[in-house]
Amino acid sequence: MASSKHHPAYEMPGNDSDRRHSSAQDVEKTDRRLSQVDVARITKVSSIITVFVSGLALFSDGYNAQIIGYMEPLFTDLYQEGMSSIIKTRLSNAYLIGEIFGMLFFGFIIDKIGRRTGIVFATLFLVLGIVLATAAHGTSQVGMFWMMIVARGIAGFGAGGEYPTCGTGSAEASDESEYVRRKRGFLVAVATDFAIDFGFVMAGVIALIVIECYHENVSSGTWRVCFGLGFVLPLVLFFFRIRMVESTQYRKHAIKHNVPYWLIIKRYWKPMVGTSLAWFFYDFVTYPFGIFSSTIIGQLNPNNTLVQNIGYGTVVNCFYLPGCLVGGLLMDRIGRKQTMCLGFGLWAILGFILGGALNPIQSVFPLFVVMYGIFNSLGEMGPGVATFLCAAESFPTPLRGHFMGFAAAVGKAGAAIGTQVFTPIQNSFSDTEKGTQAVFLIGAGFAAMGGIIAWVFIPDRDRDLESEDAKFRSYLAENGYDGTFGESLMHEVRTTAFKPEVLKTS
Repeated sequence: MASSKHHPAYEMPGNDSDRRHSSAQDVEKTDRRLSQVDVARITKVSSIITVFVSGLALFSDGYNAQIIGYMEPLFTDLYQEGMSSIIKTRLSNAYLIGEIFGMLFFGFIIDKIGRRTGIVFATLFLVLGIVLATAAHGTSQVGMFWMMIVARGIAGFGAGGEYPTCGTGSAEASDESEYVRRKRGFLVAVATDFAIDFGFVMAGVIALIVIECYHENVSSGTWRVCFGLGFVLPLVLFFFRIRMVESTQYRKHAIKHNVPYWLIIKRYWKPMVGTSLAWFFYDFVTYPFGIFSSTIIGQLNPNNTLVQNIGYGTVVNCFYLPGCLVGGLLMDRIGRKQTMCLGFGLWAILGFILGGALNPIQSVFPLFVVMYGIFNSLGEMGPGVATFLCAAESFPTPLRGHFMGFAAAVGKAGAAIGTQVFTPIQNSFSDTEKGTQAVFLIGAGFAAMGGIIAWVFIPDRDRDLESEDAKFRSYLAENGYDGTFGESLMHEVRTTAFKPEVLKTS
């Protein structure tokens, strides 16, 4: 029996196939209370909202993750008694550690209870953490920093929920038609990694604007304003998120009860290892080189002023953006895995060049800034854009949140470890230049390992998500799995802003 994109009918091997998939048929019967025009309209509007909101949400996450890197030089001047190297590292890592737990938790939640419900709660945690960090106080400078560390951990927990939700949401939303599916690589790149990196850049721009508003005077108001601006966009996006409905693939294939985890691990352990380790190696390199860009610039900048260091650091991070766009185009042309491996390879080569020839390069400081920026750009051109899409396409819809959340969490563990060891590695050398050389060489080595892992373990999948979903359903049926699939669109629209129009036709 043929399968339709919006009205699937399955004939799986096994005597009980009709009974296994009766729930999906019941869902279809319920959804027929909506006209086909209504279903098409709701799906189209929600898909547009999903991609648009995913981009803005991850832009917000990039801003909130990076702003701490631009504020740390200010903290060093303003709170000399409390700002130690340990506090500096924990401030950088608190958000990342929170993200790890958020990715694991919300990756599980969005598969079990839905993408929309998970992201609503993730937004609440994000806003709460940002508000607490902005209002951080204490009886001592160290006490204030500890409140800030805890608050940024809470914000990171909410931001962690954005990764599996926005990654799965944008991939599934760009699967609704053949035309959009052919451009999925570019669309997902713009809605995920480009958006995060644009948040990195805007964090530097806003930091510079706020500092100028304070006439370059070091003040606690500077960092409180910069932190506080981070919760504006999540609050605005909340209105759009309550209008979302689940994707067509999720409504057809969701497994909310009796998930066959052992069968899943046996089938998908290899892409799970590949996507997770590739993300780990990518984040291990890119996060410390992004977060500490102003610090690296300051160490090699002959003038070493706060505004110059933040400005140069922002310029370096601007190079992320063209890398993301080129990577998105390459994914649609040569493939996801191929783009990732190409990016890893070029990234490693330039890292070895910067590490091996840093002395002559940094003697012409603008040349070093440009080459540092290209180094960041190559990371985004390959693994930066491809990690999201490889993690989304390598797994079936019912478990996409699980696996993407796990891969992203392993990646953020790499980011946390990278930022944790970055400063100690530099400080272990008596000469600043040798310390910077060491981190570039180590980063290049990790990039090379990431490329090898990606090539060996990440599979090439069909562009149509339905293809892997159908294979997964057949695999479960062949192994005697007796479960229920799908959920009703009619039930969902009762809690969204689509309700007034829909109920007139149902």
